[in-house]
Amino acid sequence: MLVGALTLGCRHEEGGPSALVADGSTGGRSSELEAGGGTGNRSTHAGGGGGAEGDEVRVVEWVVSTDPSRWEERPRPAVEALVGISDQTVEVDETARAQEIDGFGACFNELGWEAMSVLDPATRDDILRNLFDEATGCGFTLARMPIGASDYAVGWYSLDDNPGDYAMAQFSIERDRERLIPFIEAAMQYSPHLRVWGSPWSPPTWMKTNSDYAGGRLTQDAQTLSAHARYLEQYVRAYRAEGIDVYAVHVQNEPYASQVFPSCLWSPAELRDYIRDYLGPHFAATQLDAEIWLGTLNIGDYETGAKVVLDDPAAAAYVAGVAYQWAGKDSIGDTHRDHPEMRLMQSETECGDGSNDWAYAEYTWSLFRHYLENGANSYFQWNMVLDETGLSSWNWAQSAMITVDRQTATVTYNPQFHLVKHISHYVRPGAYRLVNPGPYADALIFENLDGSKVVVLANRTDSEQLVRMQLGSRMAEVSLDPRSFSTLVTSDF
Repeated sequence: MLVGALTLGCRHEEGGPSALVADGSTGGRSSELEAGGGTGNRSTHAGGGGGAEGDEVRVVEWVVSTDPSRWEERPRPAVEALVGISDQTVEVDETARAQEIDGFGACFNELGWEAMSVLDPATRDDILRNLFDEATGCGFTLARMPIGASDYAVGWYSLDDNPGDYAMAQFSIERDRERLIPFIEAAMQYSPHLRVWGSPWSPPTWMKTNSDYAGGRLTQDAQTLSAHARYLEQYVRAYRAEGIDVYAVHVQNEPYASQVFPSCLWSPAELRDYIRDYLGPHFAATQLDAEIWLGTLNIGDYETGAKVVLDDPAAAAYVAGVAYQWAGKDSIGDTHRDHPEMRLMQSETECGDGSNDWAYAEYTWSLFRHYLENGANSYFQWNMVLDETGLSSWNWAQSAMITVDRQTATVTYNPQFHLVKHISHYVRPGAYRLVNPGPYADALIFENLDGSKVVVLANRTDSEQLVRMQLGSRMAEVSLDPRSFSTLVTSDF
């Protein structure tokens, strides 16, 4: 057994709901308990509030997931005086604040709603509760959606497939009323203040050089660029009219990749000029208060990517944040270094191959750590729900948090779901990430607005690890199962 360490301190009444073990798969109705949901409210088990001055720090909850046993509550470790040293210590230091956390979420796609269409309403609602409910689920407060078709749409389309409609007179979200809007509205039952942002995978084909959804470029003339800005404006206004809080647009999904599915190439200079000369001024002139993000960037070279836009003061003035995915993970650290004031986003976790196994969850954890340790304020999953094939519209099997077997109407909560819940269920908007000086590095630490501390630990080895949480002169030692994720919550201090 290896030795390790965690330290903490806080004030809070003991408490917290029992969390039942999930086997991951259910037949028919899929309850929040089967998905590892708690039975009480968040403010208790997140360490909300605080006790009297001078109360000792307490660990108020410890939840563990392994591949065989998901979301199992363990006896809370005692907090005692710090003794000796450990080479596997996690230090919880509330003065070591890094970035603020905006929240966590995932993407709405048509094929996710289609997968749930075979379920009875109660089972579908359980899925949405387990994803969006703050008290018992993942507690998503942010979400992404495509503007027009993504590669997980039932078919390819835009919101204005009327050639030459530069004025957007025939712009329509009618197609979205079939799947995307019902999906979002159903989620809002459990997250009523859900904030949504959108990005096109492809603009209308008549705006493109190849007149096709796949590949090509946006035609770079003033008439088309102005129309594209109006297109994004109309999207925001149409969704807000439906009562959906679209707070931001990202110019283009993966602008540096020409794909066999809806896509569109943009150079960094084209993004810079479009934001500076068209989109930013248009939103300002029409008094649209939606944020403009430089996203979602899939380029690993910061110098030839985001830097081209951000080094232009007139363009940067309109940019609310920068979003990265895939190869963009190699740019986020440089962006944070040069622009520490800039909000950053991981906009789409890598999609996997449909295996939905523990190894994929461990890889996703490594991405969580990379992006958050390099300044990301938010982190987004890709598909929340897919059917048993996981197939996109172009026949690539990808992973999802939850799988619905359309043949048997059964629901499986995959390891990815439980990993995400280990973080998003406890870390609330407005929290701060706390820097972990180690030496036990496979951890993420946060402080919520109520003062509670959230320590998420991974053990990706095949042997048990004894880890010490340390705060000042206090400590609590926990034994981490092989191949496990743990979340420990402390009271305020």
